[in-house]
Amino acid sequence: MTLAYKDQILTHEKIFRDPIHNDIQVQHQVILDLINSKEFQRLRRIKQLGTTSFTFHGAEHSRFAHSLGVYEISRQICDIFDRKYSIQNDPENGWNDNERLVTLCAALLHDVGHGPYSHTFEGIFNTNHEAITIQIITSPETEVFKILADVSPDFPEKVASVIRKDYPNPQVVQMISSQIDADRMDYLLRDAYYTGTRYGTFDLARILQVIRPHKHGIVFEASGMHAVEDYIVSRYQMYMQIYFHPVSRGMEVILNRLLHRAADLYKLDPTYYDNQMTLLIPFFNETYSLNDYLRLDDGVLNTYFTLWLDDSDAILSDLAKRFLYRKPLKSIQIQDLANQELCLKLTSLIEKIGFNPDYYTAQNTSSDLPYDFYRPDQDHPRTQIELINKDGSLRELSKSSALVAALTGQINRDARFFFPKEMKEHRETTNLFQADLEKFTTLLKTT
Repeated sequence: MTLAYKDQILTHEKIFRDPIHNDIQVQHQVILDLINSKEFQRLRRIKQLGTTSFTFHGAEHSRFAHSLGVYEISRQICDIFDRKYSIQNDPENGWNDNERLVTLCAALLHDVGHGPYSHTFEGIFNTNHEAITIQIITSPETEVFKILADVSPDFPEKVASVIRKDYPNPQVVQMISSQIDADRMDYLLRDAYYTGTRYGTFDLARILQVIRPHKHGIVFEASGMHAVEDYIVSRYQMYMQIYFHPVSRGMEVILNRLLHRAADLYKLDPTYYDNQMTLLIPFFNETYSLNDYLRLDDGVLNTYFTLWLDDSDAILSDLAKRFLYRKPLKSIQIQDLANQELCLKLTSLIEKIGFNPDYYTAQNTSSDLPYDFYRPDQDHPRTQIELINKDGSLRELSKSSALVAALTGQINRDARFFFPKEMKEHRETTNLFQADLEKFTTLLKTT
């Protein structure tokens, strides 16, 4: 009797060698087929950290590798739950291993909708990677959909509902998306490794020892509190030291302004690119299809940037050079109103010496909330981390950890004003701007 597609186990499991997890084990034919789909293979060509590699040169890893890592952590958790906490032994809180395949597929595909230089691209062309992920999973035109639909006709929608966070089993949803999930655990470890830093390292093995299913989702044994605490602090440090880095953000602003200039030129003259920009034109027109989106990756954009090096438009050409040759905008922090007022004057000065402020200045804010407890009155309340005591009672993490309590609900923001590096060498001679320039120069010495 031929096994149903969903039950087909590989005769010899497929192993992907990985610097974070050593061996990533693929046992299901469905998973292997998804990995080999064209939509998933595209993730090889999209960097996980976008412009961060301009600051930490090792950060060249892809969303493909990260997605495999999220799958692997989820696979290990499923194994632990099935072995130690099966629903047969604990009908109220246990794990039903029939949920394994939908969990693994959602883990693998959770980032399949990311675009080139994803967050910058999204901000300019009003795309949404989560919405496109769901579209890839549920659209009959994709290979991913066809593979999932061969499991069962309703299986693509089940996987999509995990991504949307409305799947009826909270254990599955929280394994993929919560304040301590397989996604975050992989990207912290992977990003720390490839940036050559140690900020994001934590004891994954210990967390996997103390993780448990619960009827309300996922909990952690109270004895493992310090491992969870370490994870929260590691995440906080990665945001402050890596993800908020001003040089990476200075390159991201250049990228943003470069794509804005390209779009503005097209709006002024739709024939401007003379059929050389066919892959971006649907986005300039705001008429793109899913197929148009899937044809883009980091390499496509970089090729266009190379073509723009010699463009007749001076701004487009200059911004392309600044991006490709790593010439980031400089920045100052603007946390208070006095600095805000200075930024307005500096914008005027920047324009006066020949830079168009629409393309050479920016106010950019990076923010993160390291941890928070459940707040039902918020639009998007977070699922709090629960510790389970030996008697089965639950206690929210910050109630047990003074360290986590100090971070709970505290939004970390870094607001900056970005400007051309040339301003550091410029000396305006008019009385109108001299005082401001001196104050500006003083601020530069501290950045």
